[in-house]
Amino acid sequence: MAWEVQHHTICQGWVNCWSEDVDGVSRPVVYETEEEAAFELKVFLQEIADEIAYGERDADQGYDADEFRVVEVSSSSWT
Repeated sequence: MAWEVQHHTICQGWVNCWSEDVDGVSRPVVYETEEEAAFELKVFLQEIADEIAYGERDADQGYDADEFRVVEVSSSSWT
């Protein structure tokens, strides 16, 4: 099993929008533990808040933590 961060979208519902390029191929980002996924989400949200605080991003371009969730997924759903 693995864990992923999902974002709630209007058109698709809950989806894993985070991806990484590995050898030129884009694939969804997954984590070995729930804690690791939750930590990465926390870091992401803090980076966005910092960008807003420093004026690098408009205040209305932030995210609410409720738009995200960490869920367990089977390896067959992301390989």
